[in-house]
Amino acid sequence: MAQQQLVKEERSLGDLFSELAAETGTLVRQEVALAQTELTQKATQVGKNVGFLAVGGAVGYAALLAVLAAVILGLANFVPAWAAALIVGAAVGIVAYLLISSGLKALQETNLTPTQTVETLKEDAEWVKNQVS
Repeated sequence: MAQQQLVKEERSLGDLFSELAAETGTLVRQEVALAQTELTQKATQVGKNVGFLAVGGAVGYAALLAVLAAVILGLANFVPAWAAALIVGAAVGIVAYLLISSGLKALQETNLTPTQTVETLKEDAEWVKNQVS
């Protein structure tokens, strides 16, 4: 009689595989959602850094215009006004250099691999392996 109760409490192999398939499907959907979230965050970071590059380029262009204005004023009038324009141009050029360098460095350091997803996929594979064994 005790043996009959034990058999009734055990689930069939088909039930176990059915449950495993359902849980694996849920797990895969959750992993895809995690990967989407992680890639969205990384794309946002890359977009921000590209914005720094664009702003740096615009500021660099303004520096070029100021330096050109300084050269024109210096050659045309031979008055001290060119010195002020040259100083402003140099300062704007330094700011542009810093912005572009910062954006490039941040882009180079951006890791686009969804590392959290990769780790959980490894854990999931181990879990499935243990469930089948």
